Amino acid sequence: MGNISTIITREYTSRVKKKSFILMTVLTPLIFVALFLVPVLIMGNQDKEFKKIAVIEDGSDLFKGVLKDRDDVDFEYIDNADINQLKGTFEEAGYYGILYISPVVTNVPQAVQLISKKQPPMDLLQYIERMLEQDIENKKLLAYNIENLDEILKSVQTNVAVQTIRIDDAGETKETSTGISMVLAYIGAFLMYMVVIMFGVQVMRGVFEEKNNRIVEVIISSVKPVELMMGKIIGIALVGLTQFSIWIILSFGILTVIQSKVLPDNPKAMSEQISQSVMNQARAGMDNEAFMQSADLSAQEQEFAKIFNNLMNVNWPFILTSFFFYFIFGYLLYASVFAAIGSAVDTDTDTQQFMFPIMLPIILALFVAIGTMENPESSLSFWFSMIPFTSPIVMMARLPFEVPVWEVVVSIAVLIATFVAFVYLAARIYRIGILMYGKKVTYKEMWKWIRYKG
Repeated sequence: MGNISTIITREYTSRVKKKSFILMTVLTPLIFVALFLVPVLIMGNQDKEFKKIAVIEDGSDLFKGVLKDRDDVDFEYIDNADINQLKGTFEEAGYYGILYISPVVTNVPQAVQLISKKQPPMDLLQYIERMLEQDIENKKLLAYNIENLDEILKSVQTNVAVQTIRIDDAGETKETSTGISMVLAYIGAFLMYMVVIMFGVQVMRGVFEEKNNRIVEVIISSVKPVELMMGKIIGIALVGLTQFSIWIILSFGILTVIQSKVLPDNPKAMSEQISQSVMNQARAGMDNEAFMQSADLSAQEQEFAKIFNNLMNVNWPFILTSFFFYFIFGYLLYASVFAAIGSAVDTDTDTQQFMFPIMLPIILALFVAIGTMENPESSLSFWFSMIPFTSPIVMMARLPFEVPVWEVVVSIAVLIATFVAFVYLAARIYRIGILMYGKKVTYKEMWKWIRYKG
């Protein structure tokens, strides 16, 4: 045990002192936050180019005045214009493009064309489509000669947002968000996928380099091969745990700073304020416009409050504890196999024939995890979260959706049992392969090493 602890200390300290480890540990949480916040900030604060669009109807004025001007767009209706002539001169006339509307648009959706020299932004196209669709629907309804149609349409306009409420076995209720659960599922599964590969390959590369440098021959004179293998595997595992712990602390710190800067009040209290406002709206019979005018919070504050409140309702202790367990034993399972491969081969080329069978279940698990986000209770998701070679990734995709504790316990127990068995097999390969040079190894040869009694 003393030899193993010495090797663990050597592997751990040599890696945490590297500049690459320090940089990745500090920068990774910032990169993740930037990936979420930067697109939002850019979309919310970008300067929009002002556009003037010429609107031409083919022999009618059916939609004249339907398209209202916005801050970034003006629609100028042109009567009796030759569209073919205007196509060559619209840019010189100061127009961004030409919007051509045919009267048959009421029956042929593709009868509207936006002609421009630049690719128009998606929000402009959606605005044009939405306004024309609403006007066409209104005109079709008017054909039924319904009295007070405008008032009726205004009164029936309704916005519905479904708030999911989860009831646990004790009867307690809490607000949840399927969107947030899907995001957490994706992050958890992809992160587990990355770390299993990243740290597993580190073990293989470390064993491979020591073997090729003949350093291992000196080390083996003082320690047993199995002690060297386990020391290297556990040492790198502790490096990963250290990195994850720092990531979690930094991530929560960054979220706290963002919360204090974006939200003036406690998000839970703010969420309760929003819920109370909704109840007041229902009691007073207010329409949506009056409600928005009476709300004390801006739309952005309401959205952030809802997100933070749903994040607070996530069972973080259970998810983080499960993540550490699945990382430890999932990594140890694959790291033992990677260590066996690193000890058996002499060149990088030789590793390729052994890598594909190992990578196949990892890649398959990631694909199943992506499908799990849509249906976490499916039979496929359940069984892949029990199979030890795929459970670390697939179960991380299921955990944000409140998986029963017994499923997690059974899954981890099977994973631990498989890890023990594979460490035993890997150690038998490692003890022979680490001192074997100049021979191309096959699966048949490694099977002989496993059965070797000496």
